[in-house]
Amino acid sequence: MGPRPSCIDPKSGFCRDKGTFYSLRPTPNLTPLDLTSYIFSLIPNPPPSSPALVDVSAKSLISYGDLRSMVSSLSFSLQSEFAIQKGDGVFILSPSSIYIPIISLSSLSLGAIVSPSNPINTKSEIEHQIQISKPALIFAHSSAAHKIPAQNRVISIDSLEFRRLIESPRSSPERVTIDPDDPASILYSSGTTGRVKGVIWTQRNYTAMLAELLSLRIEKRTCSFITVPLFHAYGFAVCLKGLAFGETVVLTGEGMFEVRFVCRAVEEWRVTHLVAAPLVLAAMSTGEEAKGFDLGSLEAVIIGGAPLGKEMITRFKRRFPWVIVAQGFGMTEAGGIFRTVTPEECMRYGSCGRLSGGSEARIVDPNTLQRLPPCHKGELWVRGATIMKGYIGNEEATNSVLDSEGWLKTGDLCYIDNEGHLFVVDRLKELIKYKAYQVAPADLEDILLSHPEIANAAVVPGDKLFCCQKVWIKSGASIRLHHLLIITADGWYPDEEAGQIPMAFVVRKPQSSLSEAQVMDFIAKQAFFLTLTLAN
Repeated sequence: MGPRPSCIDPKSGFCRDKGTFYSLRPTPNLTPLDLTSYIFSLIPNPPPSSPALVDVSAKSLISYGDLRSMVSSLSFSLQSEFAIQKGDGVFILSPSSIYIPIISLSSLSLGAIVSPSNPINTKSEIEHQIQISKPALIFAHSSAAHKIPAQNRVISIDSLEFRRLIESPRSSPERVTIDPDDPASILYSSGTTGRVKGVIWTQRNYTAMLAELLSLRIEKRTCSFITVPLFHAYGFAVCLKGLAFGETVVLTGEGMFEVRFVCRAVEEWRVTHLVAAPLVLAAMSTGEEAKGFDLGSLEAVIIGGAPLGKEMITRFKRRFPWVIVAQGFGMTEAGGIFRTVTPEECMRYGSCGRLSGGSEARIVDPNTLQRLPPCHKGELWVRGATIMKGYIGNEEATNSVLDSEGWLKTGDLCYIDNEGHLFVVDRLKELIKYKAYQVAPADLEDILLSHPEIANAAVVPGDKLFCCQKVWIKSGASIRLHHLLIITADGWYPDEEAGQIPMAFVVRKPQSSLSEAQVMDFIAKQAFFLTLTLAN
């Protein structure tokens, strides 16, 4: 990126001469250190007396002192016993665990490339990811180890062998020279279309993200509860951030996301920041499960995975008026490009916040490629130090989303208002063409989720059902869309008059007897009709 021009609107950050939005936040100071060294340089010495990592399922914890010694011990073990060296892949297949950060920081300190994966993936999906990352070593939870091809070298993270590797007194590992542009991780994403691809994040991508957050940091002891899985780019990043800032990072262990479980952990650990998908906030807002718990310590809920509508935030604030609801925009290919920071920014309901320090954005007409000014909808393009290096082994896919100047085409239909706030309308490829209108599935999903008996919903065009990329229902649900396809409905094909007919998949709350007709009537009062399929 070149120098920031002088012709920038002081409210929106937009420069008409360049057709580009520039950040109005402080530009972070980038470090030459590798990620592990940078994180440990930020942790106070002596380390905080508070726990570093907590598993609320297993009721176990790791102190900051133990964190440092375990990372050093495992680094030495990886280097001396397993010959892990710079550029080798280390694959992790496990539910969220307090040991994932230790494996990651140890591997990264050697210049190895960490690749966390979802343990509920099918065997063929995991085999495909292993083919992409080509790991020299795999760490797996015993519950998922059977999905790994036999020829791979596997260490079970819930075994005595692993405990020996992280707890035995060891010498320090040999130092490795790591460059900021060296790959640090391979994360998995379908991108805008197609089969899953391996997204390369560099050491600089991570340290730049931490440096940007550091420039906004308020010196205060916090406790973050991360309900987002660590194999997800968002969960992985906020976990590293929490450790870098000396927070207590609470994890869910075996992946328990029930609202009562979440609220009990908030009460027990006096959690100040809850990191969650919209599903958790919706459940806390409308259900009875949150009643009876002392949630007074909670200061902020930080939402990722999908933008929240005004209605859902309003319902949550009605029950928890003292809690700030913060949002951001990022993707596996681009970390933390927009975020809400101040209470005033968080009150801009529906917004993903303002542009992060050191980043740039454009709103581009997808047909003419014209750069658009504030309040005009188009595809969001972003550029900055947290943009991926590319898709590993897939130059064609990389070139389709990253241009020669480093601009990432997000595939999201968005606009930026006159004060620099980003609003995501929907995925460009998910817009439903109904008669003469372009209908955003997210708008219809927000209406459905405002019903008190609906736990989750996903809207798709009926004729695109089998190739729909919305694998998770409304970000974070434990039900996959293709699991619901056994429930059939009419209207799956294009209507000659209407074109594409929206179809909604609806998950009712427990004990609800909500019928298809009742949902249709509810929608008819607020929007045009939908073809509905209900899932128990």
